[in-house]
Amino acid sequence: PLAMGAGFGAGLGLALASSAFIGSSFVLKKKGLLRLCGRARAGQGGHAYLREWLWWAGLLCMGVGEAANFAAYAFAPATLVTPLGALSVLVSAVLSSIFLNEQLNVHGKIGCILSILGSTVMVIHAPQEEEVSSLESMAEKLKDPGFIVFAVCVLVSSLLLIFVAGPRYGQSNVLVYVLVCSAIGSLSVSCVKGLGIALKELFSGKPVLKEPLGWVLLVCLVICISIQINYLNKALDIFNTSVVTPIYYVLFTTAVMTCSAILFKEWQHLVLDNIIGSISGFLTIVSGIFLLHAFRDMPFTPSLLPLFLQPARADPHPPWSTADRHQSCQHQPLLPSEDKDSQSAEEEEEEEK
Repeated sequence: PLAMGAGFGAGLGLALASSAFIGSSFVLKKKGLLRLCGRARAGQGGHAYLREWLWWAGLLCMGVGEAANFAAYAFAPATLVTPLGALSVLVSAVLSSIFLNEQLNVHGKIGCILSILGSTVMVIHAPQEEEVSSLESMAEKLKDPGFIVFAVCVLVSSLLLIFVAGPRYGQSNVLVYVLVCSAIGSLSVSCVKGLGIALKELFSGKPVLKEPLGWVLLVCLVICISIQINYLNKALDIFNTSVVTPIYYVLFTTAVMTCSAILFKEWQHLVLDNIIGSISGFLTIVSGIFLLHAFRDMPFTPSLLPLFLQPARADPHPPWSTADRHQSCQHQPLLPSEDKDSQSAEEEEEEEK
């Protein structure tokens, strides 16, 4: 059973706070950009948004959210923190519909509900990672043969995608650049986890700055994030955001969960129902994010609903009689209304003749 200790609760709280701040930051920055009122917009190369306090508030929220997300990895399993990042998409969608008057159709609302349900299931069944409380234990984990094989496979596959598949298929297949971001992202999360442990030791008074592992992790994190940003921007520049975002979330979270399972042995002591619960929660979040993004720009009108769910339309004819009200639909005419009108007109002409 999952031990809901103080550290796990702190990590969970930081992850939820991170999603709230990051989701709000998008809305604040967008609100600031909309207030430019004819001045040089960012899309036109202008920088008038630097004078808007709302834009700066959004940037501050983004920084606080990323810091909280960074700290969350030091307390909670990466398998829990990473999927909860999907809640920032939910927060942004809901706040945009309230403050920016952006339409949130029925697919988006269902996606929000599914994301909340999936996150709740993942929190309940989250794996309790193996104890890693110092840089020494982190170093032992990094020397594990399983993780070394995983890291080598990630690096080799990323190099092949960048130098072989990228020039050939990068412009036509969305998976090429997104796979590079996801694979390298799994290593960056491991670096973040190690740096979080180093900061905890630093605040407790230990001479962490003299440890070479902390600096190595910092350099690796900068390299990994630079690669992620570069190839994610390439993917967003070539393909639609509504396509890139859900695919990137699914592949990135899957890679992080795999890396964490190998490095920290998070699934080793879980019973079967918790494993099934975690996987089910993750797939539920994936379904919600897909609905929220894939059908975001699709208009949804009542006419698309089945007939028995459509709102009642105004009927110019008098109400049905009690006998007509209980007739089966099998006795209703099958011809369209135009055909029925033309047929009745022909019958009247025949009677007059």
